[in-house]
Amino acid sequence: MKLGLIGLGNIGQHFANRLLAAGHELIVHDRSSAAQERIVARGAKGAGSVEELAEQTPIVLLCLPMPAVVAEVGAQVAKVKNVRILVDLSTTGPSVTKTVEALLSQQGIAMIGSPVSGGTVAAEKGTLAVMAAGPKEAFDEIEPVLRVIGKNVFYLGADPSLGQTTKIINNTLYATSMVASCEALVYGVKAGLDPQTLLDVINVSSGRSFATLERIPQCVLDRSFPVRFTTELLHKDVKMCIDEAEKLGVPMLVNPAARQFLAFAITQGDGQRDNVYPIRHIEQWAGVEFGAKPQ
Repeated sequence: MKLGLIGLGNIGQHFANRLLAAGHELIVHDRSSAAQERIVARGAKGAGSVEELAEQTPIVLLCLPMPAVVAEVGAQVAKVKNVRILVDLSTTGPSVTKTVEALLSQQGIAMIGSPVSGGTVAAEKGTLAVMAAGPKEAFDEIEPVLRVIGKNVFYLGADPSLGQTTKIINNTLYATSMVASCEALVYGVKAGLDPQTLLDVINVSSGRSFATLERIPQCVLDRSFPVRFTTELLHKDVKMCIDEAEKLGVPMLVNPAARQFLAFAITQGDGQRDNVYPIRHIEQWAGVEFGAKPQ
């Protein structure tokens, strides 16, 4: 297919590489000229603006960091009559998705809200979970594209906001389990347990989660803390989930504690660091490091 991709950051660059490798004709745009040139060097065609890109392709994919940017770019795409389908792969939230979809529909453009989950490693391997929602005919057309970037592709219904609702619920559950896991694991080390052994037990027992199975073993045990998904972005997703739940009258009593801890970590300079990096605050308060030998 002939596709346009706007956003070539930590996740978007992997989308571009996989789409090119799959044989799609790709036009790309990013506010960072360096990010755009890296993908152009791999065979994509660069565009100088959102409008320039949209004028050259009927299908536009977005992979952008913040809902406000999606709203801005969506409004720019809506001005171009050539576009038939816009696929938002960002985590935008249901409210912004509904606003953008209303604007696009006035121009006869179908919107697929299709956030993804799995992080940069899964994006590179093409094993992401894809949560797609929107008009079924449009989904059927772009499903082969989604299967290039994801292993588990779900169609959630005709309302484009349903994928976004699913994504922020997922990320909030991850955030809360991650913060709770960090507290518990630091306690275990303080009590004298070996970090690896403690994780091994938890990961074959009922306390396991994505945080204990994947993120903490890969990023905390060796103290490497590679940036796969920033604290700032995770906080944004959790805040969106709590706000949206409040609009529907659904109480959330536990998840706000995770949001509060992430907000604190941001004030300590951790916004652009990986979201498991804030375990260091718990470690400092406890006087031990998870990953170091028990004292």
